[in-house]
Amino acid sequence: MLSLDEEARLYTTNAEREKYSLLATLFGIVVRLDYLERAYVRDSVTAAEYSPACTHLLSQYKTMLKLVGDDVPSIEDFMARYRMDHPAALHRLKVGVPATVEHSSEAGPETGKWVAETTQSFITFMDALKLRLRAKDQLHPILQELVTGYARFKGSKDWEGRSKMVGWLITLNGMKASEEITDEQARQLSFDIEHAYAEFFRSLSTKEDAP
Repeated sequence: MLSLDEEARLYTTNAEREKYSLLATLFGIVVRLDYLERAYVRDSVTAAEYSPACTHLLSQYKTMLKLVGDDVPSIEDFMARYRMDHPAALHRLKVGVPATVEHSSEAGPETGKWVAETTQSFITFMDALKLRLRAKDQLHPILQELVTGYARFKGSKDWEGRSKMVGWLITLNGMKASEEITDEQARQLSFDIEHAYAEFFRSLSTKEDAP
């Protein structure tokens, strides 16, 4: 008989535990995105704060969809299954880009689509390192896409992050496809990319504040 004092378990195997852990993470992403969307509409966060945060959540969402696979045939099905009432998040997930891109003005591409794409590339690469991807054929294409998008911005040739990333491209280019970087190299690469990411937004903010 089932004891009322006994903890009810959703899983009986490690595979089931992992499945529910992934579903819980996806649930959390939807909730956080909904809060972010509402905060942006209420001017509780600035566009500069909103854009990277939203892009990050969208990137995490795309990654989670790949991991949960057939357990989530659609986001609508997932939200209905767990009785989630988060229309702002659902709209953003369907659009796939931050509101700053969806409703961008004529202020120029650097404040809209390019920023969103480059932010996405940064996050994708940093997530790849966190997932312990180490082989050249795993990292080089992502880093190459990141550097290509990064180089479109005026003044980027003078940013410290560009030379660091190009240096890593050269390092990876000299490796065999299956060859992997060491844990020490991965740590330094992560450090350099995170600093380039921070510099990227500092530079854009400075440009926006200039008279």
